[in-house]
Amino acid sequence: MDLTLKIWRQKGPQDKGQMVEYKVTDISEHMSFLEMMDVLNESLVAKNEEPIAFDHDCREGICGMCSLYINGEAHGPDRGITTCQLHMRMFKNGDTIYIEPFRAKAFPVIKDLVVDRMAFERIQQAGGFISVNTSGNTQDANAIPISKHNADLSMDAAACIGCGACVASCKNSSAMLFVSAKVSQFALLPQGKIEAADRVRNMVSQMDLEGFGNCTNTGACEVECPKGISLENIARMNREYLKASII
Repeated sequence: MDLTLKIWRQKGPQDKGQMVEYKVTDISEHMSFLEMMDVLNESLVAKNEEPIAFDHDCREGICGMCSLYINGEAHGPDRGITTCQLHMRMFKNGDTIYIEPFRAKAFPVIKDLVVDRMAFERIQQAGGFISVNTSGNTQDANAIPISKHNADLSMDAAACIGCGACVASCKNSSAMLFVSAKVSQFALLPQGKIEAADRVRNMVSQMDLEGFGNCTNTGACEVECPKGISLENIARMNREYLKASII
């Protein structure tokens, strides 16, 4: 395939960015999207031009590092996948593809397509932990009765990889799907009950401090989430927050 790429280039956080056009040729439909970006960067390096900076790590849809806004959609036109799992067969020969970083006040651009998502880390640090006895008398996890229903819901919430697609796809740049997933994975289990009230208060407070917007139930976050995190988690977090507020 021969493609036209319009890519956001920005030298640094304080610099003014712009869309720059590139042409790539002989792209295989079997390539991943990031492999196509690698091909482009190799051609730029061969011409002594600055390669395009973009985040990636595992390239298996696990780490949540890749974060490209492709043709107006977080992670591109496919569903239930991250950018690294997007393949070029989703595009046609002659297509023009727009590639931008995730856009949010709380996700400032570092360079080109790389954004700073440390806001997510700070939210987790604000409350994402549990009290565990490490004295040598730790209770075996399998000895604690947990209903399969709650265990499954907790595992579904824990599938969140913190990529930020929910924020990028939300018109309000809300992080509530991410935060609610982290709150829910603990709130549904007995191990998470001890700090439950402090956890939800602290994490929501940190979310607000980071500058994320609020949820208005549009649902774009769930649609674009590569792990299919449910909006039900936001409802659960709201209930947990209400309970914590009246304690």
